[in-house]
Amino acid sequence: MLPTVEQGFACIRVCQMLSNYYRNILLFRFDMKTGTIYILAEESLEILISRDGNWRFLDETRL
Repeated sequence: MLPTVEQGFACIRVCQMLSNYYRNILLFRFDMKTGTIYILAEESLEILISRDGNWRFLDETRL
């Protein structure tokens, strides 16, 4: 399984947003089993990007 075009565009938007706010990206991972992209940035910002290109912050209060 490969990332989708929609995920690629979403990754660019999210990485640009993080860069605009001077947040370093600490981890970038594509999960081949689920097809999702996980990004961990400074200050424990966690972002998931689904196959359709929609992205969301993971809320640590729900863990």
